[in-house]
Amino acid sequence: MLLSIISLSIVCTNIKINYLPAGAGGTTGTIIYPIIKQLDARADYVLIITTFILLFLLTEIKFSVFGIAIIKLFKLIPYKKFILLPTISTNSNSTKPVLTKKTPFINQEEATYAHKIDALQEKNNDIHSHCSKQQSPFKKENGELPYLPPIELLKQADNQNIKAETSSELQHNAQALLTVLGDFGVKGQVINISQGPVVTLYEFEPAAGTKSSRIIGLSDDIARSLSAISTRIAVIPGRNVLGIELPNKQRAFFCLRELVETPEYQDSSIMLPLILGKDLAGKPFVADLAKMPHLLVAGTTGSGKSVAINAMIISLLYRYTPEECRLIMIDPKMLELSTYDSIPHLLTPVVTEPSKAVVALKWAVKEMENRYRAMSNIGVRNIAGYNAKILEAVSSGKILERSVQTGFDPETGKPIYETIEMNMEKLPFIVVIVDEMADLMLVAGKDIELSIQRLAQMARAAGIHIIMATQRPSVDVITGVIKANFPSRISFKVTSKIDSRTILGEQGSEQLLGMGDMLYMGNSSKITRVHGPFVDDKEVEKVTQYLRSTGVPEYLSAVTQQLDDDEVNAESPGDDSTNDETLYKRAVQIVQLERKVSISYIQRCLRIGYNRAATLVEKMEQNGVISPPNHTGKREILLPEN
Repeated sequence: MLLSIISLSIVCTNIKINYLPAGAGGTTGTIIYPIIKQLDARADYVLIITTFILLFLLTEIKFSVFGIAIIKLFKLIPYKKFILLPTISTNSNSTKPVLTKKTPFINQEEATYAHKIDALQEKNNDIHSHCSKQQSPFKKENGELPYLPPIELLKQADNQNIKAETSSELQHNAQALLTVLGDFGVKGQVINISQGPVVTLYEFEPAAGTKSSRIIGLSDDIARSLSAISTRIAVIPGRNVLGIELPNKQRAFFCLRELVETPEYQDSSIMLPLILGKDLAGKPFVADLAKMPHLLVAGTTGSGKSVAINAMIISLLYRYTPEECRLIMIDPKMLELSTYDSIPHLLTPVVTEPSKAVVALKWAVKEMENRYRAMSNIGVRNIAGYNAKILEAVSSGKILERSVQTGFDPETGKPIYETIEMNMEKLPFIVVIVDEMADLMLVAGKDIELSIQRLAQMARAAGIHIIMATQRPSVDVITGVIKANFPSRISFKVTSKIDSRTILGEQGSEQLLGMGDMLYMGNSSKITRVHGPFVDDKEVEKVTQYLRSTGVPEYLSAVTQQLDDDEVNAESPGDDSTNDETLYKRAVQIVQLERKVSISYIQRCLRIGYNRAATLVEKMEQNGVISPPNHTGKREILLPEN
């Protein structure tokens, strides 16, 4: 083949360049023509032609396409599209453009290939220009388009032209406050003033022998005397001062975007960031739902509760993808959370029926138990350790396995174990959001309270968290069981001191200003006043539309699917369908093994009602298992020890 190529090169040397038509090569031919003419009938010419032919034959690159690529790469010569396309020329006698056709000198296949190169380059340019416009802080390092919503979907705060009070005005207000307190017989001094976006905090140090409760009881009188909307007075923990909070003359509003761009929200040490707003000093306040680990939100209508829930949800959507965080939304009112329907983060469509809400909470309990079994199999204590171990195994190419007992050897009697491969997928966080708890408690209070109690007590390590909101903070809605399992609470403006004590355990919520003004109590029982951001409905709609465009939700039908009869009986051992004879045998075994008996003890062990436990005890007495009660009510166990 090499000899054929050399022979072809020698033949090419005998071709006279003069026979080529004028202008056949265009600009490229004009440049190469004198070079080839100087090398005519030389050995160098044979070597050059041989090299080019070898290159084109071995790489299967066509000369025209190769020339186009070289010219476009170095941009030495203006590129001309050698394609049969109409070109526009202008006539001096006419203002209209005239279409003329240029004769092609490459075939249609080459023209199509060149056209594909141009289209690909234009597409890449469009992608790069689109990426350059995205100034989102969540952009991935490899330059791909972010799966998380861009920051541009959130609205920037408008210029409010609010003038802050000067130091002289603040001193004048402090002096007026001291005058009012003096009129009521309270002496002391203001030692510090902290001005915030909504209220100003005056730290008042009372004189010796002054009770704090006396000053706190004067909050309404102080507000009336200073012509203020409301005044909140509270003891500052760890200091000998009381905080007197007076509203500013002009209230400053801020949007959610301002807080999303802050370092406090982008801190990677916060697992589940919830944007609550700004504190009294105007600093961003971001709470971690993973440390709470559950949140109770209460407030009357119009206090800003729904806006705060939207801010919390959006703060989660801006941090995590559907593979990292899934949501279960329960909205009996069918209005507040319907905007988030069909986003990829949902495990099930927004639940609006109370019966399905009970099933969804029971599914969360079963998921919690399954996660605990999975974490126990690999020896970790929480979801973070589980995901870290799964990620380590995947990166090293290993498959985690666990041993399961499948039976016993009939000859030796030893247990038989089998190795089963574990699921190598990471566990996402699951956040259950209940918008209105009062409606659910009216329909299925016992079932709802039981499921929420189990989740609140145990679901933290499994990565399942609850955000529960209600607009009726009464004792029948926020029961003692729910209140004990929700140490983190938020109270918006309420109507009475009793409602404030129901939520936080102390008064003060009735003195809030509304419109996002809240009191936050964390795990430390320290109460912080926070002003929530404003979230427009259009912002929520833009974010949800963007998320819907990124993917389709993968719903789990089991979340809202009714349980089978067997599962219901397993969850409710005290049901009437349970066999009485089986219960009696279990009760006898418990009494024989534990060597103690009472109606309440049998009731706790078998998880049945009092009447059924009393019936079992009477039956054991009749059958001679236990003796009748003595004068103190105790019974003797007549069965021998096992």
